[in-house]
Amino acid sequence: MSKFKRMHLVVLDSVGIGAAPDANNFVNAGVPDGASDTLGHISKTVGLNVPNMAKIGLGNIPREVPLKTVPAESNPTGYATKLQEVSLGKDTMTGHWEIMGLNITEPFDTFWNGFPEEIITKIEEFSGRKVIREANKPYSGTAVIDDFGPRQMETGELIIYTSADPVLQIAAHEDIIPLDELYRICEYARSITLERPALLGRIIARPYVGEPGNFTRTANRRDLAVSPFAPTVLDKLNEAGIDTYAVGKINDIFNGAGINHDMGHNKSNSHGMDTLIKTMGLPEFQEGFSFTNLVDFDALYGHRRNAHGYRDCLHEFDERLPEIIAAMREDDLLMITADHGNDPTYAGTDHTREYIPFLAYSPSFKGSGLIPVGHFADISATVAENFGVEKAMIGESFLDKLV
Repeated sequence: MSKFKRMHLVVLDSVGIGAAPDANNFVNAGVPDGASDTLGHISKTVGLNVPNMAKIGLGNIPREVPLKTVPAESNPTGYATKLQEVSLGKDTMTGHWEIMGLNITEPFDTFWNGFPEEIITKIEEFSGRKVIREANKPYSGTAVIDDFGPRQMETGELIIYTSADPVLQIAAHEDIIPLDELYRICEYARSITLERPALLGRIIARPYVGEPGNFTRTANRRDLAVSPFAPTVLDKLNEAGIDTYAVGKINDIFNGAGINHDMGHNKSNSHGMDTLIKTMGLPEFQEGFSFTNLVDFDALYGHRRNAHGYRDCLHEFDERLPEIIAAMREDDLLMITADHGNDPTYAGTDHTREYIPFLAYSPSFKGSGLIPVGHFADISATVAENFGVEKAMIGESFLDKLV
């Protein structure tokens, strides 16, 4: 019998809590990640007021320098710790796949100087369209269409760009490059980026509409991902007939593997929280696992190095946390974590190699306190033990600590 009938895991995308021990092996615009600290630097530079997460134990997580504006609780309501990544990467897919029990020893490729000419030329030859070379670099998805959308409308050229994640994105005005054509080009791009020299996690179709100065991305986005290279705990839950609900881009990250209820993409963090709360209230969701990603921290503020916006985004989540807790049942477990860091005060615009926070709360808890510092995959091992399935490649369960 499961200790918790339902487990809900919420990933605050990029909300790291201090440089990992191996952070100096990872660089950001030529600067080692060893001094990165997403939550610490936000708290120090612009202030952070997250009383609901603090109440669970966010300020109790061991750090050399305590979070400046997040006090430790003498009697927290839940359990807390920080977790270290073992995989060779600091991107979204690596973080999520490890959380679900995999050890990624061959990292995906990222392209800070744009994609190789070989890749671009192949896409041009397949599509019969030229690629705008000036856009071929890490770019904000909204900025790239503002900058090159007018040219695309005149010439029909493709806008191909990337980000800090191992992704190739193709933006196309729906009136200039029809959706069917865009999807076909993306499918070809997927076929040529499955191995070195361009091993990419996702190809993303980014359609948009509008006129110069007023472009809007549409809901016709399509992600073409790769499936995890080995079974994750999601797969093991699904094989055991246990419900798995995905909120936000979780379904894309795992290419649907192990997910039997996809609740769709999020329009925003707030929309994602609405969807999670709706999912928790489904009468048919009596037992199982929900997995939510809230990406605004990373996409809107981390990569754009906007510490004030990042702080406000954390405030928004914290203010709505009581709504999520109110939707819980007595035998539910809520887990809050992250997948990597993205320190908005740091060099460059890349992710940062950090510990991730971990908070656990259940209305059934009789105790509270700290869990020993562990690893990302410990989360999935805990989920696996709770539902009586095998764990994946790595991870050690801390289920017995949650009492």
